[in-house]
Amino acid sequence: MNCRTLAVLGSTGTIGTYTLEIVDKYPGQFRVVALSCGRNIEKLISQIEKYRPKVVSVEIEEAIIQLKQKFPEIHFNTGSEGILACLQTEPIDVAIVGVVGFAGLEPTVQALRHCKIVGLANKESLVVAGTLLKKEIANSKAVCVPVDSEHNAVYQVLMGRTREEISSIVLTASGGPLLRHPEMALQDVTPAFAVAHPNWKMGPKISVDSATMMNKGLEVIEAHFLFDFPEPQIEVWVHPQSIVHGAVWFKDNSCIAQLTKPDMKSSIGYAMKYPDRPDRVIPKLTFKEMAKLEFYEPDLKRFPCLRLARESLMAGPSYLVVLNAANEVAVELFLKEKIYFSEIPTFIEKQLRAHESSLITTFEQVIALDQLTRDRALKSFGAK
Repeated sequence: MNCRTLAVLGSTGTIGTYTLEIVDKYPGQFRVVALSCGRNIEKLISQIEKYRPKVVSVEIEEAIIQLKQKFPEIHFNTGSEGILACLQTEPIDVAIVGVVGFAGLEPTVQALRHCKIVGLANKESLVVAGTLLKKEIANSKAVCVPVDSEHNAVYQVLMGRTREEISSIVLTASGGPLLRHPEMALQDVTPAFAVAHPNWKMGPKISVDSATMMNKGLEVIEAHFLFDFPEPQIEVWVHPQSIVHGAVWFKDNSCIAQLTKPDMKSSIGYAMKYPDRPDRVIPKLTFKEMAKLEFYEPDLKRFPCLRLARESLMAGPSYLVVLNAANEVAVELFLKEKIYFSEIPTFIEKQLRAHESSLITTFEQVIALDQLTRDRALKSFGAK
């Protein structure tokens, strides 16, 4: 069995941590060549000590001096040069892109250009630059395997199917921590409550997105670009157990779904071993766990972020950049307790209404509009 070279971009986050746990579970099958991280230097140091990569990229430039003293044999860098070094040090078989938010756009582009298999866990890159990334994927020799559990499920169910067979695809949503608390006033939702997801262990940003259902809105957009289905043919089912991850409806009204435990290691492992599958990467579902599966329609009145995402997809590419940037700003303000949870969708909608459609043909235009939106959003917040 060949040992695959591995780059983990966003190694100290949830996706990166799970990826390295899979490396540990299958000794001799993966060799960690490169790691990149944001600001969690302490956790990064423990990863370097364990995996001894050749190259490491960090967000905090000041940390490089300390790291070089501790690991003189390893090449350290930051920014764009650091990401490129991670992917060019030697041929990379698999890159897992677990960088959160808009910051994952450049690592995604570079991974597609330099690696054989890209396990894409960064949905925001497809949201803000889906058309451009589709061209990158088409022109790349890399296989892009989605790591979001819902898209990974649909990816697997679609394999070997013809487009003519299918009437729609389905993404499931847990409903987040608020599903079982319909009586709770949204303005009373605290950051601690919003990040306490009932099924998944995730970072604070994606946990808040799950609570507002913006995460599912972003995933609808991601699915549109990954699978080339129009917005009306992408369904969302609220499914509290998070056991059915995705499904496909066929034109004869039959349906095939993928079921696993709610564990990200399933989809990450699939990307790491593609086109093979890892052996028992997670435990098998029991009959008891599958006995009472529930499904509901999304409540768009209580959770309007899903509606805003769908409307932005229909409005055009520049609105998607604004949607994502405004959401990231709103979530950060909420986590810092500067706005109420209930204000997140109104904050986003205000930026969408202020935007006039513009042409997006380059990554540079995406980056410029993203920054403009953030500046404008923060300015409007300060003017309240």
